[in-house]
Amino acid sequence: MLSTPEVLRRTGGKPVKSIVFDEATIAARVEALGAEITGAYPDGELLVLGLLKGSFIFLSDLVRTIERPVQIDFLVASSYGDGTVSSGAVRLLYDPETRLEGKHILLVEDIIDTGKTLQRLMTLLGARRPRSLAVCALLDKQLAVESRPELRFVGFRAPPAFLVGYGLDHAENYRHLPFIADLA
Repeated sequence: MLSTPEVLRRTGGKPVKSIVFDEATIAARVEALGAEITGAYPDGELLVLGLLKGSFIFLSDLVRTIERPVQIDFLVASSYGDGTVSSGAVRLLYDPETRLEGKHILLVEDIIDTGKTLQRLMTLLGARRPRSLAVCALLDKQLAVESRPELRFVGFRAPPAFLVGYGLDHAENYRHLPFIADLA
């Protein structure tokens, strides 16, 4: 576990309330998710599609634990801006260039809050006739009040806090942290 001075050094002197998931805990769970995904896709083309920017660190670690060939591409969507609460308005800023038809698509998300972004993306991707379409989320806050797509692979159940680190940000800060912390 990191000491308080080390945490402050990594955050540029900005305090965090607590470390929710430390580096070792995250690494162990990512390894387990990779094994689950490997077993779930024994054949066919597998495209791991990361939702940027938040998923990039998780996706990078995850694909290295999947023991089968994979292709990788990205989507960019925005629903937060500089706030700490999702605006609910999802804007697609980058669409994958890879052909999706006939492939197993695994959409990799950093965190699922209300599921509104996820719902929009699943509709968009499903229309492109993939062989299968599933979601892998590092964190699930389980805040959805409406129905949402099933999360086939989940790293952790997240507390109702504003989390940063391991790709998660606040106004583009904290993504680089090797742990996940409660910012409040």
